Amino acid sequence: MAISFKGSLGWVEYDEAEKRAKVFLGDDEGKKLAEEFLSTPHEIKVPHETLLDFTEETFDANKSAESLKIVLTRLWEATGVHVDWSRPVDYVKANPHY
Repeated sequence: MAISFKGSLGWVEYDEAEKRAKVFLGDDEGKKLAEEFLSTPHEIKVPHETLLDFTEETFDANKSAESLKIVLTRLWEATGVHVDWSRPVDYVKANPHY
């Protein structure tokens, strides 16, 4: 998933072999914030049948790629690191800055 922080573009990927999320970002502050956030399990309310039907579940970004995606939905609000859901990672690798 592509990410950005203070003009630097990067990405987060899930390493199946190591069972962990890896952050690639040229800004050291943003990288540290994202790594710390992704290394901690998070309680997230998950919707069910109606808009009022939620249960709180624990998600660990290092458990699976699906858990990582759910935790990434909270990354920006907690750290200021923005997840660029529609930006292709190949573009970010070729153009690491705006």
